[in-house]
Amino acid sequence: MSTPHPAEQGMRSTLIGIVVNLFLALGKMLAGVFGHSYALVADAIESGLDVISSILVYFGLKVSTLPADENHPQGHGKAEPLAAVVVSLFLFLAAFGIAYESIERIRIPHRLPAPWTLLVLLAVIGIKEALVRYALKIGEQTGSNAVKADALHQRTDTITSIAAFVGILIAQIGNRLHPDSRWASADDWAALVASVVIFHNGVNILRGALFELTDAHPDPALEAEVRRVALTVVGVENLHKCFIRKMGFDYYVELDVRVAGSMSVYRGHEIAHEVQDTVRAQISDKRFARVLVHIEPALPK
Repeated sequence: MSTPHPAEQGMRSTLIGIVVNLFLALGKMLAGVFGHSYALVADAIESGLDVISSILVYFGLKVSTLPADENHPQGHGKAEPLAAVVVSLFLFLAAFGIAYESIERIRIPHRLPAPWTLLVLLAVIGIKEALVRYALKIGEQTGSNAVKADALHQRTDTITSIAAFVGILIAQIGNRLHPDSRWASADDWAALVASVVIFHNGVNILRGALFELTDAHPDPALEAEVRRVALTVVGVENLHKCFIRKMGFDYYVELDVRVAGSMSVYRGHEIAHEVQDTVRAQISDKRFARVLVHIEPALPK
């Protein structure tokens, strides 16, 4: 193909995310340690996991662009949802780790977070949300579950930052109104709440990736559109079965097309190719690696 592979866009957005998250992880870790905020430290850990998962997504996307070979006659598209599965596992790891440490810190008295950490978090939230929206846009444009999973993984970083901000703010206000060392635990409760959100996002990402890996039927609207387009081809009387599966960035279609029983084999073959070409031309926002058309005789009326 002369047009760039959609994975290239995903790889570019992933590289940007890796660089940004490296700086954010370092900045938040320093702010969390010197500002006495475990929620910020947890947030820094999440950014660090973002970097690792993004690197895996990058290589998953790179492998998905490899051409078909003897062992993979339909290409390497499954590498892309496999990368999304790995992202979900990192989310589960982050959720359990943050939850465990938060509970431990809630039980042990510690210093109140420094007020200036709120300013750090405001800056982080703005940067991360801009990065997430950019990655989600690329994911939607390319149809990449891995890129969208990585974007949602990064959004959990935004969520932990918001939770940390709320927790530190409650601790600061509460301590001013009624000084008490226990207000410091609000920061840890915020990290605990964030861990629940992170786990939930991991479940959603894993579900979508497993659907694709097990060749689950994609959006019913796509099947309806394929059927509608196929029926516009002259000579097609009606349709029977239509199976669609997604492999990475590409779709594979198997369609039973019914034509007049008296039609010649040659003409039926021509109609099959017309259906293939029409589906590809009229549903141009999807990449169809293969449209397999099976010609059947129409049932007697």
